[in-house]
Amino acid sequence: MGRRGTWRIYLGAAPGVGKTYAMLNEGRRRAGRGTDVVVGLVETHGRSRTAEQIGDLEVVPARRTPYRGSWLTELDVDALLARRPEVALVDEPAHANAPGSRNARRWQDIEELLRAGIDVISTLNIQHLESLGDVVESITGVRQDETVPDAVVRRADQIELVDMTAEALRRRLAHGNVHAPDETGAAPAGYYGTGNLSALRELALLWVADRVDEGLARYRDQHGITEPWEARERIVVALGGGPEGDALIRRAARMGARAGRADLLAVRVMRSGGLDEGSAAALARQRALVESMNGTFHQVVGDDVATALLEFARGVNATQLVVGAGRRSGRRRMFGTGIGAAVTRDSGNVDVHIVSHGHARKGPGITRASGPALSRRRRGTGWALAVAGPPALTGLLAGAGLEFGLVTDILFYLVLTVGVALAGGLWPAVAAAVLGSLLANWFFTPPFHTLTIGDRDNALALVIFVGVAAAVASVVDLAARRSRQAAQSSAEAETLSMLATSVLRGEKALPALLERIRETFGVASVALLERAGDGWTVLGSTGSDPCPDPDRADAQAGVGAGEGADRSGETVLALRGRVLPAADRRVLSAFASQAAAALEWRRLAEDAGRARRLAEGDKIRTALLAAVSHDLRTPLASIKAGVSSLRQTDVDWDPEDEAELLATVEESADKLDGLIGNLLDMSRLQTGVVSPLTQPVSLEQVVPPALQGVPAGRVEVDVPETLPPVLADPGLLERALANVVENAVRHGTGAVTLSAGELRTHRRPPRVEIRVADRGPGVPEAAKEQIFAPFQRLGDSPRGAGVGLGLAVARGFTEAMGGTLRAEDTPGGGLTMVFALPAAGARGDVSASGDEGRGSS
Repeated sequence: MGRRGTWRIYLGAAPGVGKTYAMLNEGRRRAGRGTDVVVGLVETHGRSRTAEQIGDLEVVPARRTPYRGSWLTELDVDALLARRPEVALVDEPAHANAPGSRNARRWQDIEELLRAGIDVISTLNIQHLESLGDVVESITGVRQDETVPDAVVRRADQIELVDMTAEALRRRLAHGNVHAPDETGAAPAGYYGTGNLSALRELALLWVADRVDEGLARYRDQHGITEPWEARERIVVALGGGPEGDALIRRAARMGARAGRADLLAVRVMRSGGLDEGSAAALARQRALVESMNGTFHQVVGDDVATALLEFARGVNATQLVVGAGRRSGRRRMFGTGIGAAVTRDSGNVDVHIVSHGHARKGPGITRASGPALSRRRRGTGWALAVAGPPALTGLLAGAGLEFGLVTDILFYLVLTVGVALAGGLWPAVAAAVLGSLLANWFFTPPFHTLTIGDRDNALALVIFVGVAAAVASVVDLAARRSRQAAQSSAEAETLSMLATSVLRGEKALPALLERIRETFGVASVALLERAGDGWTVLGSTGSDPCPDPDRADAQAGVGAGEGADRSGETVLALRGRVLPAADRRVLSAFASQAAAALEWRRLAEDAGRARRLAEGDKIRTALLAAVSHDLRTPLASIKAGVSSLRQTDVDWDPEDEAELLATVEESADKLDGLIGNLLDMSRLQTGVVSPLTQPVSLEQVVPPALQGVPAGRVEVDVPETLPPVLADPGLLERALANVVENAVRHGTGAVTLSAGELRTHRRPPRVEIRVADRGPGVPEAAKEQIFAPFQRLGDSPRGAGVGLGLAVARGFTEAMGGTLRAEDTPGGGLTMVFALPAAGARGDVSASGDEGRGSS
């Protein structure tokens, strides 16, 4: 297999930033160094400076393809393969090739050139990346139909961002350097707004930055590099659920701002036991605070907090770690290394900031959620002291040569036993007491070096020593357990307080509660199940691999049931990931009660939605009565007056007056017929009984009838004869067009333009767009959707001009036929209504370029 060519892409945020210019400049630079460079295809879009930049570069003639009576120019892949240059310049890889081409898209042509060993230089706009289609549409209101898969672009060897500020691009646009004068209407009004361009620019910068991060992570993995590289500042702030978390987050955010918009990540380490003493309410508040500062909140599980923090920091390539000063008191600091000290000791290249706060050394610190009262480390230390301490003390007492007496020696052993109890708890202290008593008997109780005790008082002293040591160890262990239980109760109280004071609102109340349960108990997934016949239905879930059946759950609680009931009702909380200790079931029952409230709230919200729809129906009926009382009465009054006048026997009407009265009656009857027709149509739409009979329909069949009620000369029609038929119901399409045209004539000044064109893409079936543009006052952006609501006239319609149903009926009919109807600003002022209907006989074939600009609008 031969060498594969390299692909370089100049990426821009929007048309006009200078991508093609940069591509041609790079081609000329390489040609100047002796590289064989040819122009495969360059889209100049009528820009003279771009065309001049081609200069003396060799241009491979484009392939001309006949298409519906015209000729389209496409990249000639065969000619390029036969020419075999070192570098080919190929513009716009997202372009759709003409039907009959060897490849559907131009990027596929580029792939063929690369496989042949030809280096390619291309250009691309950020909106043509497939994964960003929805984002770009939400920003600009324009759906990009011609795109390139992200995986294809990511395979490029080099991606260079061609950047330009929004203001500079708008100046280029104003000077005519972006679009030719006859192309200014191709882009939708507002597309080049400062806000749109700034958002697209940020999108391009972030996408390129993410790709750089991917490359950096791949390089680090390939070379086994685990230490952070400070290529980009990432600040991790450790939260413990205490009140100091707010101050730590703000301090980290200030550090990030000084570092130049560094990434902010907050992490909470949960011990594998589940509940801990951190305040759930404080954590919820701190999560919101982090997100308000454009940071992200993370939770990890680990028994060793310091190790978990450092693993997370290294995993995200963090450069700085912010930890609060310890809340443990000085007495407790004697028995273990604090988290801050442990993190600092093992941090390596991660900078650790220990931030002081008002709660330092005033709190209980971090304890285990469940299990033994003392940590494994303390118990291990206790056993080590229990085994090594008595022999060491015996050697010290025997080697010192001082004869203190048995009572004094026993007191030394008692002090050692108390120390072992403080360090390791009950059983290490008991072992130390027994071992100490045996050593004291052997070495310091006559007769020496035997376990026989000659003096009864000495035997009693040893027994009392063992008893006192065991009692002291028991008290120490009990105190540790009570302390742990107090911490557990405090955690439960905080959680229950949060549940009692929280108000469940919004559609996400139930998912948020399930996520809170998962985080609180440290499980893999939580599911809310409801019995449905012989099986179970999942009402909501969170986490990975949620449990579909309570019998497969590691823990469960009946929703709405009392304490201790696992499945007393038909709704169950099912947890998967670990078995919960009995101490946690009280809190789980409280969560189950809250889940019942959330479920009830959701069902009430559904009932409220149905009630709201009924209220909307009442509103429509009220508006209908108002319309009947005025708008329908006006033409009826005209008809009544005309007919009454004609029936008068005492008046001799001349032919002209009689004709005028009859014309008034006819005009009023037509107006009444139109109003009643719209009311009936709206009623059909509201009740959902519209059943369109779609069939191939030529626009020549429906446009003339739709314009019959419009005065002559008020509408200019531009419908090419080569347009394919559309899939529509002829009657519904005619009424929709008539309503829109009549609305445009009523509100516009001058002639109304009705035009049509075809859109063909590789991702969607071919469509036909019908545009009805007027030159009236237009509609504010915020009201563009409101005008399609029933009985909406926005205060700009004269009284008696209609009931405000025309556009609502038009959109309803269009959507019933599988099309869309939207409103846009007319370039130069006014409003344009755009129908988009599927073309008949579509088979997903692709079209040539030339549709791209139109499709963008």
